[in-house]
Amino acid sequence: MKARILKKFEDEIMQLDKELKTELPREIQRARELGDLRENAEYQAAKERQRLVEARISMLQKRVSEISLMNLDRIPRDKVGFGSTVHLKDPQGQLVIYQLVMPEDADPELGMISTASPIGRALVNKEEGDEVTVTAPNGSRRFEIVKLVTLYDEDGARA
Repeated sequence: MKARILKKFEDEIMQLDKELKTELPREIQRARELGDLRENAEYQAAKERQRLVEARISMLQKRVSEISLMNLDRIPRDKVGFGSTVHLKDPQGQLVIYQLVMPEDADPELGMISTASPIGRALVNKEEGDEVTVTAPNGSRRFEIVKLVTLYDEDGARA
């Protein structure tokens, strides 16, 4: 999982770097040729895009370095943690499945939640059979953890 996330970020960095070093300079040069830079919307837009791309590259490089330093061996083997897939049952018997992921990969519609989200924080360090109360902006919800598949169970190689 760590390698997949790192590759995703590194691919995005390469794509943005290409835009920063080849495409944006051409756009800026074309816009300069249009004349007065103070009233040149194309030039202003290209310079703003350049600033946004530089900021995104910087943020991604910082995340790559943070993720590279992550010690996955510190993630519990028998409790909910990063990478775990958790099967929850609410009091009405409804089953919900979440996977705890990095904030960048969070997509609640796909059942991928960040460990920093209210549900993620409530689940971390819990075990199969535990009851969990999630306090979210729209109220509290109770769940029972009916099945837990950790990063180690999914990975196989880390067991």
